[in-house]
Amino acid sequence: MSGPHPPADWTADEMMTVAAARQLRDGTACFVGIGLPSTAANLARVTHAPNLVLVYESGCLGAKPDRLPLSIGDGILADTADAVVSVPEVFNYWLQPGRIDVGFLGAAQLDRYGNLNTTVVGGDYTTPAVRLPGAGGAPEIAASCGEVVVIVRQNLRTFTARVDFVTSVGYGAGPGDRQRLGLRGGGPRLVITDLGVLEPDPVSCELTLTRLHPGVTREQARAATGWDLAVAESLTTGDPPTAHELAVLRALQATTDGSRR
Repeated sequence: MSGPHPPADWTADEMMTVAAARQLRDGTACFVGIGLPSTAANLARVTHAPNLVLVYESGCLGAKPDRLPLSIGDGILADTADAVVSVPEVFNYWLQPGRIDVGFLGAAQLDRYGNLNTTVVGGDYTTPAVRLPGAGGAPEIAASCGEVVVIVRQNLRTFTARVDFVTSVGYGAGPGDRQRLGLRGGGPRLVITDLGVLEPDPVSCELTLTRLHPGVTREQARAATGWDLAVAESLTTGDPPTAHELAVLRALQATTDGSRR
């Protein structure tokens, strides 16, 4: 299977990160996972959303790092935060009562209803083929944030018809499951990949391809999906990254690379 073929001046990962950053609105509170979500959230804060409030699981509220953090325990988060509180307070006072607008998550596996797996792959829970880093705060983020944005690379290993383990509930088995489980938050609003953007169907809750990145075809997106991917009739193509977005993103990544030395 061939991958996306973006122009030479930007990569598929850069397009994915920029597309995710564009979804974050200025002035909202965003619970951020480390990795691709953190990269996109910090890009948004530096470019178009200076008042974006970044909340990290370690208890850092309103962090403003000048480089990408290496983990939720990176000192740059506490050094630049408006406040640092205990982990129980982040969850019990800020997240679970519904005070966080957007949860920004990644995953090792994702299925057609936006359920996420970051726990085990293959076999069963006690004897898996691969044991992943685990849930962290992702289940609570998926349950309680006003909405969830997922950023993940699209391929057959990740986009599976059924996740091997439900770490974080998206829409369960379909309509009504979130309400049945008593989940406060609205669930996944967008899944942003290196190929395009998926949104839940308003009736079936099944993820539907609504937007392609430049240089990507619907056939590529469907071939990279482990189920019969629904495609919107009004499928569009998004705008490529701007020179400013690319410059800021690359500068952020360069400072992080330097911090590892």
